[in-house]
Amino acid sequence: MLTLKTLLSELGLKPAAGNGAGDGRPIRWVHITELRDPTPWLSGGELLLTTGIQLKTAAEQREFARLLAERDVAGLGFGTGFEHQRSKGLPKALVTEAKKLSLPLFEVPYEMPFIAITEEAFSRLVNEQYDVLTRGIAINERLERLVLEGGGLEKIAREIAAATGGSCVVLGVRGETLAQGGRRIAAEVLDGIREELRERGSAAAPFVPPPPELRGRALAHPVSPRGSDPEAWLVVVRRSGEFGNFERLIVQQGAIVVALELMRQRVATDTERRLAGDVLAAALSGRLAAEDVRDRLEPFGLRENAAVLVFAMDDPVASEAALERHLAAAGRPALVATHPAGRRELLCAVVDVGEGDPVELAAGARRELGGAVGDVRAAASRPAALDRVRHSFHEARCALEATAIANGSAPEVASHRDLGAFTLLLSIQDADALRLYCENVLGPIEGSEGRYGSELLRSLEAFIERNGHWERAAGDCFCHRHTLRYRIKRIEELTGRDLGRAHDRVELWLALRAKELIS
Repeated sequence: MLTLKTLLSELGLKPAAGNGAGDGRPIRWVHITELRDPTPWLSGGELLLTTGIQLKTAAEQREFARLLAERDVAGLGFGTGFEHQRSKGLPKALVTEAKKLSLPLFEVPYEMPFIAITEEAFSRLVNEQYDVLTRGIAINERLERLVLEGGGLEKIAREIAAATGGSCVVLGVRGETLAQGGRRIAAEVLDGIREELRERGSAAAPFVPPPPELRGRALAHPVSPRGSDPEAWLVVVRRSGEFGNFERLIVQQGAIVVALELMRQRVATDTERRLAGDVLAAALSGRLAAEDVRDRLEPFGLRENAAVLVFAMDDPVASEAALERHLAAAGRPALVATHPAGRRELLCAVVDVGEGDPVELAAGARRELGGAVGDVRAAASRPAALDRVRHSFHEARCALEATAIANGSAPEVASHRDLGAFTLLLSIQDADALRLYCENVLGPIEGSEGRYGSELLRSLEAFIERNGHWERAAGDCFCHRHTLRYRIKRIEELTGRDLGRAHDRVELWLALRAKELIS
């Protein structure tokens, strides 16, 4: 950083006013002027050079010093030997006013041309900018390497903190801490920054954090992976010293790298979820042999025994991440994905419960999910060997459905204790016996109606799942409730059963589940 003190030392000049703190202020640029008021073309930090041709009176000289001090220039070099005789030195009124205003002032002798000062200053500034750029490129390469190697936000935050000589924290749009590096930022300071973020909303512009003690040595920069509203904020606080060009460059580069890391995490998460969904579908549908199930579930931390947790809600896909976080916080390896089951999608988790109770684990997850998405129904299977995971899924799913069609209030988490007669179906290993049962109950529907029979079965399942609620069941079937009423009446005629009776409804439901087991 080029300061006035450094420049004067290089040129062999001495300050006439503004000794002390003023000598150390940075020089942003050098500008030559002969105007009485050049401030409209100044933005602060300039070193101004003038011969004072138009500053003939003491009043004009004092006004000139006042204007420059208000604009916060880095200093004033006054050339003597032109309008003002060198033998008389600097105008007394100018010197007095400069001292009063702490405006750095020095004399430029006649034999030293202004171009000598500008060349010296510009060469230093260019070298500094080159040094900043070189150091910035090196740090940016390290940050990019962390992204490519999958180092994560924590390592990126530590690298930014080390490069800027302070602390770094990555905050989510709601103010939650995503990563932190260097010394921890005080809680009250972070609370003030979070409050500022809430007030700013979606405004995507860098700002100086509000605490007065951070002024000049802190910066909050938006992180926008998609180039629109910020998805996070990068906050950097230096331990000492103000932010310079180098620190600002690092924060800008850091915000871009954090955006890339968030994008990489999002792509990796989406890929993992698609993989998890494929593995779950294959394992629960019976497409995998028993020995293959273990191989496919082992990468998810599942080894010997596992239970299946099942959740029904309006938007299960949006809750996958929340369930993953909850199970991870509970220290339970799990495979989480959304699985289509009949007419609806269920959020499923194959989880290693260890010595714990699957029902208790599902209850905690249900409360966690309910706080985010509203009404959630939950069920859990008993722990079983991994090669029995399909059996466990049907146990949990059917317990969930059994409590939905049963009279009275449903338990917080359905389990095998709520299965009733379905336990018998699950225990039957003879596919021929199950097929015979299905044909006896559902055969008249499938055999007499041709292609329309499958539509009647889907309508029957929706009607039972919705516990006889016409509007909701018709919505699941994408038909009018009168159409659904006709279909249910036709089913009753074909099977000789009355869906208004709980016994007949349960028998038909069992047949549907048996059909699923042998499919």
